[in-house]
Amino acid sequence: MDLFSDKYLPWFILKEIPNLGNRLYKRLIHRFELPENVFLASKSQLKSVAGISSAIIREIQGHTKYQDQARSELDLIYRFNIKIVTCVDENYPSLLKEINDPPPFLTYVGTLDPTAPCISIVGSRKATSYGLNTAEHLSFSLASNGFQVVSGMARGIDSAAHWGALKATGKTIAVLGSGLNRIYPKENHKLFSQIRERGAIMSEFKINTDPFPYNFPIRNRVIAGLSCGTIVVEAEKRSGSLITARLSNEYNREVFAVPGSIKSKKSRGTHSLLKQGAKLVENEMDIIDELHQFVHVLPQTPGEKSKKRPALVDKNQGLVYKHLDPYPKHIDLIIKSTRMGSGIVSASLLDLELQGLVQRHPGNYFSISEA
Repeated sequence: MDLFSDKYLPWFILKEIPNLGNRLYKRLIHRFELPENVFLASKSQLKSVAGISSAIIREIQGHTKYQDQARSELDLIYRFNIKIVTCVDENYPSLLKEINDPPPFLTYVGTLDPTAPCISIVGSRKATSYGLNTAEHLSFSLASNGFQVVSGMARGIDSAAHWGALKATGKTIAVLGSGLNRIYPKENHKLFSQIRERGAIMSEFKINTDPFPYNFPIRNRVIAGLSCGTIVVEAEKRSGSLITARLSNEYNREVFAVPGSIKSKKSRGTHSLLKQGAKLVENEMDIIDELHQFVHVLPQTPGEKSKKRPALVDKNQGLVYKHLDPYPKHIDLIIKSTRMGSGIVSASLLDLELQGLVQRHPGNYFSISEA
């Protein structure tokens, strides 16, 4: 514990200084290289750093009063076997360093891979089946092409994105809006464990920090900062996902949006992004073509096969399947488009559902199964 504390205690003490935000922290490290050098600096040397006030200088020079708070947090981190990466470490994410206010350090569990490119997938917590299937499919494909899929481990699109990467035996990173000892939502304990094995879960908050609403916009800048691009799958007009997309654009990263139904409130935010110039995503190739310089295909796992349209012996089933897509369609529309009788369509849909090729949704809606 002594070596652990000696290495990280100055980082945590400097973080405790009131009103010393991430931007100023970054400038101090750029000027003095390490927090211990900040504490040794003279008043005139500190004054040379842009944006520093006399009050903050006084707090830095009296930093020892924050030592107990910092040590208590480090004791917890050590006890729970949580790792720390600082902005001067080699495995700190390189793209995250480029933003104006990166976390000076992150706590994490799992394994960081600084070599693999990151792409974020975000969207609605109350997603439609279309959104969930799309997020999982895109994540699977991108993870299979060597991307680390980044998201926030929230309900809905975030969770689907993480599961998609895991199913591809790829890597995924979850950025929490809480501390690492506060898994949120609670039902994601299994997901947390799976990500820990295949990637990393990270946070800039103290490890016992609860998931307060104001933490999530702060968290979103890390998701955007880690990634070479952000994909928004489903988002309403007022959505945290749009904050992530806006930040991604500010960081000169690519912004992608998946179109949805014009009748769906869940897609109003994504359609707004498209109007503002986000790149439209119809399939994973729209993303891969744009970010081709990052692609390196992962080896296929045993038994894994690429998805193709199934060869259906029954002519009626084949015709019904041909008129389906990942977005749910009402049975009346399927009957109209196939020009077949309602009984034949209903029987064909049931057979396709039993084969696992079609998914039934409430209200007699049907879609191609992405499972």
